[in-house]
Amino acid sequence: MPTPPTSFSCRRLVLKLGTSVLTAGSPQLNRPRMLDIVRQCARLHAAGVEVVVVSSAAITAGRERLGQRSLPVAMPAKQMLAAVGQSRLMAHYEQFFDIYGIVVGQVLLTRSDLDDRNRYLNARDMLQALLAAGIVPIINENDAISTEEIKLGDNDNLSALVSNLVEAELLLILTDQPGLFTADPRTDPAAQLITEVEQIDDELHALAGGSRSGLGTGGMSTKLAAADLARRGGAEVVIAAGAVEEVVVRVVQGERVGTRFTPLANRLESRKRWLLGGPAPAGRVTVDDGAATALVSQGRSLLPVGVVSVEGQFERGDTVRICNRAGREIARGLTRYGVVSLKLIQGRRSEEIAGILGYENSPELVHRDDLVVLYS
Repeated sequence: MPTPPTSFSCRRLVLKLGTSVLTAGSPQLNRPRMLDIVRQCARLHAAGVEVVVVSSAAITAGRERLGQRSLPVAMPAKQMLAAVGQSRLMAHYEQFFDIYGIVVGQVLLTRSDLDDRNRYLNARDMLQALLAAGIVPIINENDAISTEEIKLGDNDNLSALVSNLVEAELLLILTDQPGLFTADPRTDPAAQLITEVEQIDDELHALAGGSRSGLGTGGMSTKLAAADLARRGGAEVVIAAGAVEEVVVRVVQGERVGTRFTPLANRLESRKRWLLGGPAPAGRVTVDDGAATALVSQGRSLLPVGVVSVEGQFERGDTVRICNRAGREIARGLTRYGVVSLKLIQGRRSEEIAGILGYENSPELVHRDDLVVLYS
C-alpha cells in the first residue's frame, strides 16, 4: 500500500477525470496515466480520505475497442460506443484499484436522477453506503440509455452535482490545461495562470474557451460553471492539469496547484440557506418535550418515537416544520419518510420501523445533517 500523506486538507474528495487526462492526449486510454492516478487515490484512501471518481472517456474507450477513428453524429451510435466503452473503462479501474486492495463500485447517473428528489436521496444514500464501506465509487453519466443529446461538459456539471450530493469538501477537476489563464496560453505567450478565484463573473467566463483536443465534450467554460455550482454548495474547487506530477495528492495536501475557487459558504451555512430559502415546508411534525430538547440542546436527530402528531401532505425528501407542543417551530428539515409512512410509525421506536412498514429508509425521521435548529 502506498505511504499515506503526512497531512491533508479534506476528508472527502470528488475527483473529476476528463477524457484528455485519461488518454494523455492520445486517441485511446493511456493505462500508465490511469494507473498513476489510481496510485495517488490509493495513497489518499490509505490516509482516510474518501475518494469519489467522476470519470469521462467511456465513448473514447468504445471507439478504441471498435476501432472507430472518428466520433459518429447519430445518437444511437454514440450510445453504442458508450455501452461498449463503459464496461471497458470500469474493467481498467477495477484492475488498477485492485492492485492496492481497494474495491470500486460503478455508478451510472443521469441528470434526471439528481433532479428528482426521491431518486436524489436514493443516490445519496447509496453513495454514502459505498464510502462507509471503504469502496471507491466510479461515476459516469449513463450515456448508453440517455434519450437526450450528449451535452457539452455533462461530466463537469455532473461532478459538481455529485460534490453537492456527497457534501464533499473538495472538487478537483483534472484537465489538459494547468488551470484558468488570463488569456489562451496556446496562442498568447504572455498569458498568466490565475491561481485563485473569489468571484466568477462575465469577464472570467470570457477568458474561458472551448475544448480544442477533440477528445472530450467540455471546455473551460463548463468547468467554470461546475466550479460555481460546487462552491455554492460549500466545496473548494481546484482545476489543474492531470499531467502534473502527484497532482491529486499535492492538491489534497493543500499545495497551490492550478486554479483554486474559494467556497461561497461552509457546508453548514449552505445547508441552512437551502433549508430556509428553498421549497416551502410541505408538512408539520409536532414532537414531545424530550425530542425537542434533544434537537435544540443536544444536536440530535429526530426519531419517530418523539413524534406526537403529523399534518400536511409530504413525501420522502420534502421539507417539514418541526414544532414543540406549544406550536412553536423549533427546527426545519428534510424528512426521510412520507406522511403516510410517518403516521404509521409515529411514537414508535426505530427498531420497529421495518416490522411496521416492511422496509426501513433510515432509523431517523430527520437526520441532524438534514436539519437546521431555528432557536437555541
